[in-house]
Amino acid sequence: LDPARGLDHGAWVPLRLLYPQADIPVVPLALQPLQGPAHQFALGRALAPLREQGVLLVGSGSITHNLHDVGQYQRGGEAPYVRPFIEWVEQRLQANDSAALLDYRRQAPFAERAHPTDEHFQPLHFALGAAGGELLGAQRIDAGIDAGMLAMDIYRFDGDARA
Repeated sequence: LDPARGLDHGAWVPLRLLYPQADIPVVPLALQPLQGPAHQFALGRALAPLREQGVLLVGSGSITHNLHDVGQYQRGGEAPYVRPFIEWVEQRLQANDSAALLDYRRQAPFAERAHPTDEHFQPLHFALGAAGGELLGAQRIDAGIDAGMLAMDIYRFDGDARA
């Protein structure tokens, strides 16, 4: 333990909910957002064999994350880019179209509005790589939109029965 260095909120928020007793070992990895989606995908691919050893690989980010819009939709309504972007991601996942997901900046509707910067979406690219590079049965297991602009869909990738 290093008391001077805490966990990133992208790690501790989901882990706090999944493992409230904090009784599992955790090794957090920092993504390098300036390296782009393909780099995160390759990192996931490199670590994918750990799944065979029972290691849970988690990519924690947001489907949409534009904090410039915080407060604008607090009292109701949704940012106009949220649903089209969510639907595009869902369609690409169901179509096993990892190439489009890696090229989301050019292909997804409202990509710049949904993600002014890449770091909150790139954990999905890591998870895709960690799933083995194919989309191994992408399943949305939860979804929600906070403050009308922060979409927090949860997917699992284990269609080949590896959990």
